[in-house]
Amino acid sequence: MHDYKKLQVWQDAVDMAVLVYELTGAFPKAEQYGLTSQLRRSAVSVPSNIAEGSGRNNPGEFDHFLGIAAGSSYELETQLIVSSRLGYSSDTEIDKLLDKLNVNQKMIYKLKSKLVKR
Repeated sequence: MHDYKKLQVWQDAVDMAVLVYELTGAFPKAEQYGLTSQLRRSAVSVPSNIAEGSGRNNPGEFDHFLGIAAGSSYELETQLIVSSRLGYSSDTEIDKLLDKLNVNQKMIYKLKSKLVKR
């Protein structure tokens, strides 16, 4: 078991989720149950799966949940791109989030590779 709260990858993913909530607060009300909800769920899924995997019984299970977290991060990336194309936020804001997200994705894969080497 890992203390997930000490993992930088988890901390950064939580920060990303907060930024997504702030970003989507300005989205059109018509998107409340659409893109806003999807973005928020995928953003929260990333750190949630890192946390859940860290509490599992073995490195293989942790690796599995890191894979789910990575998948959610790519879902989030796609939704941010759609948001940008719809003009719901400035390209600058979206690009900043995408840059942070790409760093987090690399961190997830680095942690996965460390687990596999065990």
